[in-house]
Amino acid sequence: MSPIRIFVVDDHPMIRHGLVAMLRSESSLMWVGEAADGAEALRLAPHAAPDVVLVDLVMPRMDGVAAITAMRPLLPNAKFLVLTSLLDATEVRRAMAAGASGFLLKNASPQELVNVIISAARGQRVMAPEVTDALIAGQRETRPGEELTVRERELLALMATGLANQEIANRLSIAMPTVKFHVTNILAKLHADNRTEAVLVALKHKLVTLE
Repeated sequence: MSPIRIFVVDDHPMIRHGLVAMLRSESSLMWVGEAADGAEALRLAPHAAPDVVLVDLVMPRMDGVAAITAMRPLLPNAKFLVLTSLLDATEVRRAMAAGASGFLLKNASPQELVNVIISAARGQRVMAPEVTDALIAGQRETRPGEELTVRERELLALMATGLANQEIANRLSIAMPTVKFHVTNILAKLHADNRTEAVLVALKHKLVTLE
């Protein structure tokens, strides 16, 4: 089989040269060009006709996502692999939406990189385990009120009945400063600007019920 043709896009010369040296040491891979940023890659990569493009995520002039978006129409048969030190679920999703076939951290071993390149060239989508974990964590949405303590929920229920702070203090036999402290925490945890908004959020998400 012919070697997989690789084009490297990274604004750090040492990383770029290290990748090129690694690629040249693998008989199954062939380095066909490099660029220091997305704009330069857009000019050079189409002439190199790569099978796989390794793209850094954070670069000057044109970042990795913009570079992938711009290069895809010019290289319709190429696969794009994001190789980065930035682990952020939002950026991972942006890269995937732009057409990235894989996402690998720069601390990956040479063999891991070779395996990912080969898998991507075969049409497989590949993600480093850390990237998959970040995506899962990023998709997890905290339910409003999830962070409220038992006491805060108790206060919130009384707030929903229309009781003022002093009435709540009397009902629960606690001091006014304590009530105010709890109310401040409730507003912060529900991302509410005032008591009325906090009660509306609580009712909407069934944190309290009005009888």
